[in-house]
Amino acid sequence: MEQSNHSSNIISLNDINNQTTQTKINYLDVKKAAAILRAINHKLRQSIIKLLEEKENLTVTEIYVKLRVEQSVASQHLAILRRAEFVLTNRDGKNIHYTLNHNRLEEVNLFVKQLLNEENV
Repeated sequence: MEQSNHSSNIISLNDINNQTTQTKINYLDVKKAAAILRAINHKLRQSIIKLLEEKENLTVTEIYVKLRVEQSVASQHLAILRRAEFVLTNRDGKNIHYTLNHNRLEEVNLFVKQLLNEENV
């Protein structure tokens, strides 16, 4: 699918043989990816992830009590993790249970490893 010119640019790069190649960068996708990485690059959200690794299935009440934060703070940070697809929700009556999306975490982990390896080349 073609993206509009507002969200992408073409950059000319020289390879090791000094030949010019063009790479199209979609800045909208870069912005979205950065938001996903920012979602886990926060101390409280990392604490939520760690807690969910240990307990596997918790409500917002259990999370904010264990982390000693306000309910609204826990809910805001869970919403960020949910939008980035790091947590999954399951409604049980009035309660929403949060679990980790291990597949998503693994995807991001592999992406970061690949990004760091490419950076060191």
